[in-house]
Amino acid sequence: MRFSTEVNWTGFDFVVAGGLLFGAGLTFVLVARQANSAAYRLGVAVGVAAGLLLVWANLAVGLVGSEDNPANVLYLGVLAVALIGAFVARFRPLGMSNAMFGAALTYVAVTVVALFVWTPAGAAAEPQVGLVNVLGANAVFAGIWAAAGWLFRRADAANAHSGQQLA
Repeated sequence: MRFSTEVNWTGFDFVVAGGLLFGAGLTFVLVARQANSAAYRLGVAVGVAAGLLLVWANLAVGLVGSEDNPANVLYLGVLAVALIGAFVARFRPLGMSNAMFGAALTYVAVTVVALFVWTPAGAAAEPQVGLVNVLGANAVFAGIWAAAGWLFRRADAANAHSGQQLA
């Protein structure tokens, strides 16, 4: 805010940002401490970062249209899939992998719905933002969720492989 008038955070914005960072850090510590492999810990880091970036970007500028676009609320479904999937899987690597891949697919589905079914109108529409840019940015976000799923899949394979050696 010292260098540009485009950013105008209030005290509440700083509290929300601090809460998001604290929550992401706490989530990482609580989930990663039960890990027995680097791939699992890295999967937790990538998954938590994906969730943090999703919420942060959605609050800051919105993921489709502007932050005023009501379709951006649909992205909470991505977090719900990831969180509910993680709890149902009891944080085991294979289940976590499925949860993260599910979050990636949900991300793609939400993006399609938000862009082509529930199109923004009025103040929520941003005609200067090109469709290719929105699709590209959302593909990167979905890719981050998929990368977390791949890391958890590797952690599961490492667990299975080490179990075969012990038997």
